Amino acid sequence: MSIVLVFLLVVALIAGWWLSRQGLTSKPWLETGEIRTTAGVGAAPAAKIGLGVFLAVVGGLFALFGSAVTMRMDYADWYQLRLPSVVWINTAILVLSSAVLQIAVSAARRGESALLLASVAAGGLSTLAFLVGQLLAWRWLVDSGQSLAAHPGASFFYVITGLHGLHILGGLVALARTGGRLRRGNDPRRARLGVELCAIYWHFLLIVWLGMLALLLGWASDLVALCRELL
Repeated sequence: MSIVLVFLLVVALIAGWWLSRQGLTSKPWLETGEIRTTAGVGAAPAAKIGLGVFLAVVGGLFALFGSAVTMRMDYADWYQLRLPSVVWINTAILVLSSAVLQIAVSAARRGESALLLASVAAGGLSTLAFLVGQLLAWRWLVDSGQSLAAHPGASFFYVITGLHGLHILGGLVALARTGGRLRRGNDPRRARLGVELCAIYWHFLLIVWLGMLALLLGWASDLVALCRELL
């Protein structure tokens, strides 16, 4: 349960930081004259708030899986998972997708239509390549004798990566809709919010992917043990 508690602490810190930027300390009832609503520096659209709530729920789900992995590792039948090299290629592709979508955000802010459309397309294609690579990784695991029921480590890998892949597919649907609006000639600045939401979602999924690999490969446990020795 320690992973869940750490995740909840991180969420609470992020929520506190965000609320501190929303002007909650202002006192509009003390204002005199005409009340004017202006967008504050830290104000966020409702869509971003909704995405933040959704990511908190999804993050909690993956944190529960992470907690289950750490507890299951203590049993005698736990075997160290052997991953194919394509997993590291997939990781690099996902990093590339996240970086390309961040470039798309910058292009949308500057109103560069050509770069924006190219970045969104590159992000979608690289994400599709990631999913294909994940299917190849599953095929390699099955051929190497690490099927779904082979041992707990393999079972967790299939379940968690499958859930992660479903969230990737959902993000691709949103990205495809954003790309479709851009191809119809929409103003890049009007598409900025959609691109920003996709980029945030991709950054989140990248963090989840890296955290999942660290847990399943035992790196997180080694890091915790090292910290305990240092403290």
